[in-house]
Amino acid sequence: MSTARQLAPATRDGSASRRVAAGIREAIAHGELPPGSRLRQEEIAERFGASRVPVREALKELEIEGLVTLVANSGAWVSQLTMRECEEVYQTRERLEPLLLHYSAPHLSADDLDAMDALARAMAETEDVVEFLRLDREFHMLSYSGGETLMLGDLVRRLWNTTQQYRRAYTMLVDVHAQRIVHDEHRHIVATLRDGDVEGAAHTVEGHIRRTRRMLAAHPEIFTPTG
Repeated sequence: MSTARQLAPATRDGSASRRVAAGIREAIAHGELPPGSRLRQEEIAERFGASRVPVREALKELEIEGLVTLVANSGAWVSQLTMRECEEVYQTRERLEPLLLHYSAPHLSADDLDAMDALARAMAETEDVVEFLRLDREFHMLSYSGGETLMLGDLVRRLWNTTQQYRRAYTMLVDVHAQRIVHDEHRHIVATLRDGDVEGAAHTVEGHIRRTRRMLAAHPEIFTPTG
């Protein structure tokens, strides 16, 4: 799979804080800003042609999403997890995402399942890490989109954001055999949902997340703090 591309600065149109947040979010997704990277307000402001106020607003928005950590009177960093913290987040996802799928599945339409099937096929065809991760997130978020929950959906999305960079690391680690398993699981989730076997789909989702957790735990070097 190919490496991330360099991002161009944002233009000056639209809401400044949303533009800045989108730019930082994209840089994190592309691996340009790895976990633990310092986010200096003056550098961000210069890069995106914005003043300090929208930069601060953007960083607060990204903190809420779980992508950025703000420390009072110190600064901002791309959120970083220890191996133990990542293990905890993935174990939480293993339990919550099957539950969210149970809420969602009865409300997914045939068009939703067709879209998921198309996303699964697109993931199997791409060799670009960033594109795979974008499609993968779209696939799973679509599978959860039918669930009208008070807090579960928002919590799952935040947990996904928190592990964004570690999902990227996992994707770059897996061999051809492991990639085949991932793609088979995506197809199996769609097939079981079409059959009305929500329990089978939820079981596949749980194993899907567990496999990532175990692979990450086998590579502690991923969690080495950045300078």
